[in-house]
Amino acid sequence: MKKERVIVGLSGGVDSSVAAYLLREQGYEVAGLFMINWHDTEGTLSGDCPWYDDRMFAELVAKRLDIPLYTVDLSAEYRRRVVDYMFDEYSRGRTPNPDVLCNREIKFDLFMAEAFRLGADYIATGHYCRKEEITVDGQKRYRLLAGVDPGKEQSYFLCQLSQQQLAKAIFPIGGLLKSEVRRIAGEQKLATAKRKDSQGICFVGKVDLPLFLQQRLEAKSGPIIEIPADWPGFLRPTPEANLELAAKPYSYTPADGAVIGTHNGAHFRTTGQRKGLGVGGRERPLFVIATDTDANIVYVGEGENHPGLMRRSLFVHRDRVHWVRPDLAMAPGDEGRFMVRIRYRQPLQSARLVMREEGLYVIFDLAQRGVTPGQFAAWYDGSELIGSGEIE
Repeated sequence: MKKERVIVGLSGGVDSSVAAYLLREQGYEVAGLFMINWHDTEGTLSGDCPWYDDRMFAELVAKRLDIPLYTVDLSAEYRRRVVDYMFDEYSRGRTPNPDVLCNREIKFDLFMAEAFRLGADYIATGHYCRKEEITVDGQKRYRLLAGVDPGKEQSYFLCQLSQQQLAKAIFPIGGLLKSEVRRIAGEQKLATAKRKDSQGICFVGKVDLPLFLQQRLEAKSGPIIEIPADWPGFLRPTPEANLELAAKPYSYTPADGAVIGTHNGAHFRTTGQRKGLGVGGRERPLFVIATDTDANIVYVGEGENHPGLMRRSLFVHRDRVHWVRPDLAMAPGDEGRFMVRIRYRQPLQSARLVMREEGLYVIFDLAQRGVTPGQFAAWYDGSELIGSGEIE
């Protein structure tokens, strides 16, 4: 009987290396596929490993496991689908999540297509998440489940995947702790056993964000305006009283506060940012609470609990609502309770979801700090990720 062929996205890291090893031990025909997605070094921090170091480690692992390794250059599409999107979002004063986009657009689309071209039955990655196949009304459905390691759980990064993508995906290390993955790599003498995990933007690496963005976005001086904690606009109706108004981001004008400094470009700043403002002499730190990229203004508030940082609700436009489990999709008028996170590694937060014709409203039991337009909200039922959407 012919073995099922699985192509693993070998990245040069320990997680994908152990994923390949485990699949080989489970009896699959395993091959590795290394992606080249980024060539430029402008804006990357010194000491960050370029892609050719990653490929060298991938080659060492493939040789150790005695599996073939292929290479595909997806850099043109990565620039178009992920990096260009990043620049566009930052130019509009929004904060994108390139890792979520990279998984949806590159790893589980272009990479998957290339793997199928190479004869794959499935693809596999080193994500710390799990998949379960169930039958609902006679149809196969695939559940995307959280990984068992709470410190490395990565289902959030896959919150935009479809049933079609999940059907052909395997996550071999989702049931392991990171320490177990390191131990297995050491026992098998894999070259990546002690290699540090990659950080920063997916496939680009750790970057000086303003310098990276200056490849496309012009640096220009503008005012930093402080909004006082007693600004009248913070006195809004509750979500229960006025759902639409409560979910809107706060909107300020220069007359609402006082100029306390200057910045080099509002599009280089993100909601919740603390470092790099260059304004000192305060008892408590200053945080970015909003940006106006049209007027080139950065609005800040003093203290980590400033009301401009706190919101109880958010909105996802109907065109941006995505259901990993479409059979559980909410129709206009539906409500439900879920656990929600709005950033990677944020503890899950209890919330009520309300679907309307215009989109989805998420109403948290407790006010959340740093609700950021452009990021993704993901909602869970227990350990299963049900859906996600881009925050307005």
